[in-house]
Amino acid sequence: MRSLHLLPNPFFFNSFHSKTLTSPIPNPKFLPKSPSFTPIKSVLQWNRKPELAGDTPRVVVITSGKGGVGKTTTTANVGISLARLGFSVVAIDADVGLRNLDLLLGLENRVNYTVVEVLNGDCRLDQALVRDKRWSNFELLCISKPRSKLPIGFGGKALVWLVDALKARQEGCPDFIIIDCPAGIDAGFITAITPANEAILVTTPDITSLRDADRVTGLLECDGIRDIKMMVNRVRTDMIKGEDMMSVLDVQEMLGLALLGVIPEDSEVIRSTNRGYPLVLNKPPTLAGLAFEQAAWRLVEQDSMTAVMVEEEPKKRGFFSFFGG
Repeated sequence: MRSLHLLPNPFFFNSFHSKTLTSPIPNPKFLPKSPSFTPIKSVLQWNRKPELAGDTPRVVVITSGKGGVGKTTTTANVGISLARLGFSVVAIDADVGLRNLDLLLGLENRVNYTVVEVLNGDCRLDQALVRDKRWSNFELLCISKPRSKLPIGFGGKALVWLVDALKARQEGCPDFIIIDCPAGIDAGFITAITPANEAILVTTPDITSLRDADRVTGLLECDGIRDIKMMVNRVRTDMIKGEDMMSVLDVQEMLGLALLGVIPEDSEVIRSTNRGYPLVLNKPPTLAGLAFEQAAWRLVEQDSMTAVMVEEEPKKRGFFSFFGG
């Protein structure tokens, strides 16, 4: 197991199985004369574009139940990563009273119209869509302005109409429609999940977040959403080794969901949020940014990763939980 420590960062590894690429085959005369020799398979995916699985548009809701676990951060970074991979993305901020997605994307000064104005007939849908200045295939759509009240009739049916309008627009149907769900399981949650057919459940390795995540999983399944994947955020391996934090394996066993990504604790997240600059655009890339990019890759191909156990060399013999793919 010690050989695993010689590999690159575990976030680069994915369970693509037959989709993994083979490295260049060396000259046969230099190969060892053994019938069991096989070319080494590479699991690095950066030299090809991911293959879009499923019918478009893929309507994905990002939710958690508990507030403050990283839903909006996940929406911003996964959405921009999908745009960088060449897919058209519309991100909908469904948090009515506490809108924050525009801040994380640095687009707060460009939101002039919202869905409420569209429904009232004050503007067209294309006027409410805010195109990102860095990636033209990424657009932001806000439901309403902060501290404003929604019309009484606004609900799941209105959001379904909005998604249908995005499908039928002249510019073409987007590949992904990502909905940033508000915290809680009240009317805002029900509205946000109504048009979705996929869900990303963001959680942290603490018992309160996991209990809320388990509750939300049941509500999503009751609404007919079966494709639910889990994103474990703010993972600290030092605390896992000290048995002060649940491992990713523990979280996966408790929730029983496919694992889309593991995001390590990273102070750069706070800096990128305050700058309105998504983490995945940082140069050089950070560990958390690379993890978000790999999660976006798996989302495109409807793939998942696997949490594994890695043997360490502690003072006392034992196994510690780690995460990999």
